[in-house]
Amino acid sequence: MRFWDSSALLGLVIQEKESHKLDLLSQSDPDISVWWGTRVEGASAVSRLEREGKLESKEVEQSLHELIEMIQAGNEIQPSETIRTNAVRILRMHPIRAADALQLAAAFQASEGHPPSLEFVCLDARLSLAAAKEGFQVLP
Repeated sequence: MRFWDSSALLGLVIQEKESHKLDLLSQSDPDISVWWGTRVEGASAVSRLEREGKLESKEVEQSLHELIEMIQAGNEIQPSETIRTNAVRILRMHPIRAADALQLAAAFQASEGHPPSLEFVCLDARLSLAAAKEGFQVLP
């Protein structure tokens, strides 16, 4: 099982530069773990692409449907006081946004407090750097 950041998960449903690498990662280990807020972050990104004219309405519906299916088939890390506390610690240590800190804290929870035991799939450069500094092996 790998932890998938929202940015990487979207690369599986929307064609991007890194999509081929993400497809290979997904095929080699289809078990995913995601943060509880991934569905909202995904919907935000897909909606932004629609507003920018980069996705048609049919593509938006298909992308959102595929995203929800992947999340439901995976392990969704639910909110908790531990995650919130770790997210605050992470924000004090790394220059990332609040949602990214919550994702990283959820990955920490999924790793049962041992980041080297869980691969972290991410396309966001700042979040990838923070995850690596926390001890995760960052892919791709």
